Formats: sequence, C-alpha cells, structure tokens
Amino acid sequence: MAISSISSKIDLSTFPNIYVLQAHVPVAELHDIEQHLIKSGASLTYDIREARLVLGYISKPRRAKFELQARNVMFKPMGASNPHAVSPILGPGSPPLPPVKRRKLQDIETDLTTDDSTASEHEDSSTTGLQTKAAAEAETEPLSQFSISQASTSQTIASSPPPEQPPKSCTQGDFANRVKVVNLQWLKDSVHLGQPQNIQNYLVYEAELLPSQPAWRSTRPAAAEPVSLEAGPKTQSMFAPGDNIPRDIIDRAKAEAKSKSKPRTNSSRAAKRDRVSDAAKRDFLNRSFTSTTSQDPWSQRTRLLRQTTSEHEEGVSATLPPMPDWVLQNKVYSCERATPLNSPNEAFIAQLKEIRTARLLTNDEIGVRAYSTSIASLAAYPHQIQNTGEILALPGCDQKIAHLFHEWQASPDHRIQAAKDVADDPVLKVLRLFYEIWGVGATTAREFYYEKRWRDLDDIVEFGWNSLSRVQQIGVKYYDEFLLKLPRAEVETIAGVVRRHAQNVVDERIQCVIVGGYRRGKAESGDVDLILSHPEQSATAGLVDKVVRSLEQEGWITHTLTLNLTNTKRGQETLPFITNTKGAGFDTLDKALVVWQAQPFPKQGGNEMQGKGVKNPNPHRRVDIIISPWRTVGCAVAGWTSGTTFQRDLRRYAKKVKGWKFDSSGVRERGSGRWIDLEGWGNPRTRSKDPFEAEKRVFEGLGLQYREPWDRCTG
Repeated sequence: MAISSISSKIDLSTFPNIYVLQAHVPVAELHDIEQHLIKSGASLTYDIREARLVLGYISKPRRAKFELQARNVMFKPMGASNPHAVSPILGPGSPPLPPVKRRKLQDIETDLTTDDSTASEHEDSSTTGLQTKAAAEAETEPLSQFSISQASTSQTIASSPPPEQPPKSCTQGDFANRVKVVNLQWLKDSVHLGQPQNIQNYLVYEAELLPSQPAWRSTRPAAAEPVSLEAGPKTQSMFAPGDNIPRDIIDRAKAEAKSKSKPRTNSSRAAKRDRVSDAAKRDFLNRSFTSTTSQDPWSQRTRLLRQTTSEHEEGVSATLPPMPDWVLQNKVYSCERATPLNSPNEAFIAQLKEIRTARLLTNDEIGVRAYSTSIASLAAYPHQIQNTGEILALPGCDQKIAHLFHEWQASPDHRIQAAKDVADDPVLKVLRLFYEIWGVGATTAREFYYEKRWRDLDDIVEFGWNSLSRVQQIGVKYYDEFLLKLPRAEVETIAGVVRRHAQNVVDERIQCVIVGGYRRGKAESGDVDLILSHPEQSATAGLVDKVVRSLEQEGWITHTLTLNLTNTKRGQETLPFITNTKGAGFDTLDKALVVWQAQPFPKQGGNEMQGKGVKNPNPHRRVDIIISPWRTVGCAVAGWTSGTTFQRDLRRYAKKVKGWKFDSSGVRERGSGRWIDLEGWGNPRTRSKDPFEAEKRVFEGLGLQYREPWDRCTG
C-alpha cells in the first residue's frame, strides 16, 4: 500500500534529523515519503552527515555500512545490529519486502545455459529460480534468473520471529552522537498503525559518529546522488536533494554562476549524462587522486620539491648512468623509442597506473592521457631512477610526476598516498567492479552507480537485468570466468583451432597472427586477439562470417556477441579521411567478438568424451577475430600488437610529422585523402610475403625504426 493513500497522521516532531536513501525508491514514492515526513513534523535533511536517523530499503548491515561510507560519514560500529531487521513487523496491507539477495555469483545455477546451437540463444528472464518460503507467502514477483534458494534463511527467520515490542516515545537523547539506519517499512507501519513504532524492531545498523574533518581536509561532499528532473515537494530549502548547500556568500555566488553557465537541453540522454557528471564531480572533489586546479586553483597549497644540497649543486649525479639518446633528443612520441616489457621502475609505475585508473573512472580524460604519456616515458627509461632530476629530464614527465616520485621514494612502504586513497575509496571500488564487466566502459559504470544507484552485481541482476545489452548480460553472467587469465599455451591452442577452420573455409594460404599482449611477450593474457588475412583480396571479403559459422558448428563458440562487416561493405578500402560513419575510430575492420569454450572435454577419470547434457567444465574465454585484407595487413598487425600509448602515438606521429591519417585499415593523406601504399601492394612482384614483413614496411614508410613487439609495452 502506498503511503500517500493513508490518511492517518503521526507525530515525528520529537525525532532527530531524518535522511531518506534514494536507492531503489521510485521517484513518485520518494516524493510521497518526503511529503509525509514534513506533514508529520519531522526534520527532513538532504545532508546525511546532519542526520541521526536514516531510512531506506535496506535489510543488511553490510549494505547500510557501505551507504554511510560512500557519503563520507565518519563513524565507528556500535556492536551487533538487530537480527530481525530483515523481517520487520508488517502491518495489514503492508507491501512485501524484496527477496533476500544471493551471496556469491559463482554459486548460482542460472537458467542462462547455452543451447547446443548458438544460433538460437534465448535468455528468458521470466524463468525463475527457487523462491524462498517467506517470499512465496508474501506473493512476491518471480526471482531473476540469477536468484538462488534461500530456504535455510527463510526457515531461520520463521523459527525465530522478531519480538513485538510496544511503541515508545522517541527523544533527541536516544540518538546522541550516533546514527541509526532503519528499514523504511518502519515509517509505513507507523503511518498505518497511527503512531511511531519501536525503531529497534526495524533497526538495520547503528554506529557512533566521529568528529568531522576540518574544512580544508574535507575529502568528499555528502550527497552524491543525482537529482531527479521531476518536480518534488516544496520545502523551505532552495536547493534540490543531492546538492551541496552553500555556507557563505562566495559559495552561493559561485553556485549561481555555475548554474547560469550551463546550457539547458531537452535531450533526456544529455540530461542524464550531465546529472552523472555533476554527481561524480561532487563525489570526488578535492580528492588526492583527482585534479582540482580547474575547480578552485587559488585554494590549493603550493607544493615545493625538496632537494638536498648535493642534488642542487650537482643536478643529476655524475655517477648515474648516461641518459639514452631519446631523452637527450627529446623524443616525445613513444613509437620513437623502445619500451621493454619489464622496467626497472615497475614498482613506481604500478602506483601511477592506480591513479590513472582513478582518473579514468572519474571522467578525467585529460588526466588519463597525461598519466599514460608519463608512464610510457618512465617504462622506456632503461635505468632505475634515483632522484627527481632524472624524472624532470624525461619527455612527458613534469613537476607533478617528480613530486609523486619524491613521495614514493620517501615513503617507508613505497606507497603514494593518492594510490592508497584509490585502493580504499568505497565508490571507486564499486566503479571498478562495474568497469570490469565485459561491455561496460567507464561512462556506463558511472551511470550504473549514480543514475541507477546500483552497488554490486546483485543489484544489476535484481533491478536492471532487462535493461542491460546482450553483451553486458553475458559479461555479468561470466564475470568471474572472464577475469581469469589465459596462459600462452591456451592462447596458441585457440589460435590453432581458428586457423584450421579458416583454412577449411578458404585454403591453406590463410595467415593467422596472434596479436595483443601475447605478441608483446606477456606470460598471461586477458583475452585472445587474432588477425586473419589472405594474399587474395577477394578471399577476405565476408570471411569472418564464414569462420564464425564453422566454429559454432563444432561448439567452440558459445555466444557471438558482435559480428561486423564494416570493411567488406566499403569494398575493403582504407577508411576515408572524412567519414560519415558514427563512432569510426582506430579500428573499422571486419571482426567478431565471441565467447569461446574449449571442446571437447574428457570424463572425470576416463578418456571418453562427455555426451550431450553434461556441463562443460572449461572456463569461457573472450576471443576477438579480426579480418584484414593483405594490402594493409601490416597496419592492422602494427596497431593491434602495440601497447595503447604506442598505438596512440603512431597516429599522432603520422598526423604531426607526415600529415597522414593512420588506422588499422591503412594510411591516407590528410590533404587529398589519397591512399598511401606503404606495404608495396601496387606491384605484385614487391608485395609482402607475410604480415610480419608488411608490418616492418609500415614502420619504414613512416620513417620510424622498427620496434619488436616486446619493445612496444607502453603500459
């Protein structure tokens, strides 16, 4: 029963400040709840740090603790929470609580099992698992396909019902220096029964509040939840829920100027993007791992680089190894230098990668590029760095990196504080969890957190499964398996199977090249990237479709998530310099993104193969099959082999130095759009004998020294 349909009124004037968590609460219901609280005399606040009573659809102490931590509430636990809070006293007509969530994704037997024929895959989200006894009695909706039986939990709750304690009056003293997280059912039952019910029967979590940090050390503003565009109840506050309330005239002036500078748009997609972006900016304001100079540069304290007397007098010590030529010549492009797989400065670089990941998840594209450039330069430096003077001499490294190295070097445990904050930040932990889902990028991860208010994989499955794309559903389904690394032997086995099938559908002249991290020398890979090519131009047209169908028939491919024939449709020509293709980036070749599972598999304790209906124990793998015509196969191999920054600098170098446009489909002149034949395709006598010779010709044509794959590890 909706709270708005109940006419009874209760007195909440003696209660402390109340905050309502917006997670899993529909907008219309949220407005009704806030309106009823105001009419009941409650002190409603939109700053959770001011609240002493927090209401929400929460049943587990672990989730309540997370909600407090994510909003920068300083607290410490106060002992065990009410074990019966998950099943409060329900009044007549009260709606049932949502079913208990599963605990571990890998323990679940899903209904998303793959058919023998991958051509007809159907994930039926209406197929339900075993419902709990309590959920069945409450006539809840069917569980999602990832839900599991909670029979034991239901029996425990049923065998020990919560004690019915009589209502008692509440005073401010009951909440002195503490915060209580209470299930929202308390308010509904109180309204229905006409008087406030005993909070202890609905208590989920209780904590003691700690003193707040000084303003200049504040790490995060409180309410980071997005503001709904729908009209809400009128309150005395001029700010919407989730906004930071200004404390003085200067803050109000800044907030007003910022609001006026934002253009209004009628696009719902743009509005959602703006809400997510604003919430993320508020959430990570003044954090050690984010850039704050553009927000309030005059408030930042100047940092001086400490230097010993000997360093000041001698600069870089004469006993240090000599600088490599690319440093002395200030080679700014990583494609102009060798970057080995293993660097003597790997420990410091690993800390910078953590900060770069935080910049990526917090929508700081400029910071990501800057850190990538610095990391690539540090990784190419052949000596172990001993002082900040060496760093300042490296192209792409500035005072910021020098400061971080000085901090890292002076730290007893060789840790940078910003990297520590990244590892400990509860919001970043959730964003990273979402980002590691196949098919979910950094932007989508932020939307999951700030717009949809999901906090873990359980939330995605229970509250948003049908809103996911098919790729994302598969990414969630095989989340744990996709995180497993592939050893080099398994990569080679997969490549051998793909090569055999490609030769079967064409002929023996098919070439299969393993690219990506494997070719750069990594011991383990996250996925498998393969490039197929053939000396005859006509043989590669539509080849990816034929290969995928052949692999599906033998059961190697369980899901075909993406199959693009972009290059075939444009006649296998190099991507035009000016294109109308939306989202045309570095790679526009024909390709298929598939889920792979080794076939066949042996019986336990025997040599026979398993028959139909027996589950395959082999983990699912991600495999990318790319098709390149022979005329530009060198560009494809060079691009797909190189590290991300090396590949980016190949494009930058071609643009700035040569005036060309380089991508995996070939090279064109920027002025005329003319295709530039770097691989000698025009003369049949001079054509490359194999993809590796073609790749070397690409480097030569660009005026670059050829770098072996294991010297392109830019991180």
